[in-house]
Amino acid sequence: MTKKQRWTAELIPDQTGRVFVVTGANSGLGLATTRALALRGGRVVLAVRDEEKGRAVAEDLTTSGVAPDLLDVRRLDLADLTSVRTFAGRMREEHPRLDVLVNNAGVLAPPRTLSPQGHELQFAVNHLGHFALTGLLLDLLAAGRAPRVVTVSSINHRQGSLRFDAHGEVDDLDGERGYAPMAFYNRSKFANAVFGQELHRRLTASGSPVRAVLAHPGYTATALQTKDTSGLARLVFGHIGNPLLAQRPERGALPQLYAATAPDVRGGEFIGPDGPAELRGAPTRVRLSDAAADPDTGRRLWEASERLTDVRFPVTAR
Repeated sequence: MTKKQRWTAELIPDQTGRVFVVTGANSGLGLATTRALALRGGRVVLAVRDEEKGRAVAEDLTTSGVAPDLLDVRRLDLADLTSVRTFAGRMREEHPRLDVLVNNAGVLAPPRTLSPQGHELQFAVNHLGHFALTGLLLDLLAAGRAPRVVTVSSINHRQGSLRFDAHGEVDDLDGERGYAPMAFYNRSKFANAVFGQELHRRLTASGSPVRAVLAHPGYTATALQTKDTSGLARLVFGHIGNPLLAQRPERGALPQLYAATAPDVRGGEFIGPDGPAELRGAPTRVRLSDAAADPDTGRRLWEASERLTDVRFPVTAR
């Protein structure tokens, strides 16, 4: 991963026989990740909210050279914890093991919206849904070959923070006291980073074979910046920033592809672009913010997330 040997999707090792779950696989980074993995022989479960759109995407992929038996479309609405449990149950019925979970799906700066369980939508989708999904699939991953959990965060995690109330819950979880779309997005991406690092600590303490890795795509043009976002965010990202600064999803997906497949990746690492300000470029190891790496914040978020999702991980508390 040096400047002279910049990593590309062509360097993904053969993935024949490995099973991947990619959330948000029907567009953007998830689609680019799915295509690259399947072209290298990996079987990919496309975990999507809209099965019809997912099946259309799978058909398009087969016309571009992907073997149809490598693609399985399954419904998953990360905003709804009931849907997460249903999806995890189906994975248990269909797979004796999983090798890699890519926690990729996300929402960006929508108007204030609550999940079916009453949580602010960005925190529900970007963090809580992926927390619950990881916990419910962890034993299947532990049975996998070189298993990994790749959680996609953002450079914006460095602008986010979490506050906890006297009961250990996330302060103003539903945004009722003061919702700001981008601030709550930054908070959710901060939670992704904290979760990925805390998961690494707990897996290590438990002696688990599963590696927890973080990745971020830099500034990548996807439907995330134009669909369901608030008006200002749509203007800034979709109509101004994307045409001028953003890279294509095929490039933005490289850090998470590296995190998912490169033999030299270690648990606890954070992979992002190597360009200026980490906005674009080839995969490299990047710095997690000190706040996101704080063990006490990790413990607090973990415990709050267990209470909010009613999911307990089969790992030893550190």
